[in-house]
Amino acid sequence: MHVDHHDLYSEFPDMRDAIDTLKAESGRFAAMCTRHDRLTGKVEDLEEHDMPVADFTLEDMKKMRVKLKDEIYQLLLIFRLGQKHCL
Repeated sequence: MHVDHHDLYSEFPDMRDAIDTLKAESGRFAAMCTRHDRLTGKVEDLEEHDMPVADFTLEDMKKMRVKLKDEIYQLLLIFRLGQKHCL
């Protein structure tokens, strides 16, 4: 089964530099990215290998990933906004 990959660089290609900077400067942001990457890996592994798992479990994992991605995106926007104010 073909599985689309959802790493943060693919999700936010125009924010690669901001992701790298925030990962280096913020332990909280880095931890969120690590959680997102681990969760994404689990979801993609389950989908790719067509492993038996309850539908609600996979859907819950996907919902957690989307929520985490939204939180990461908000922090990236705040970071970018802060950079523009410093110019």
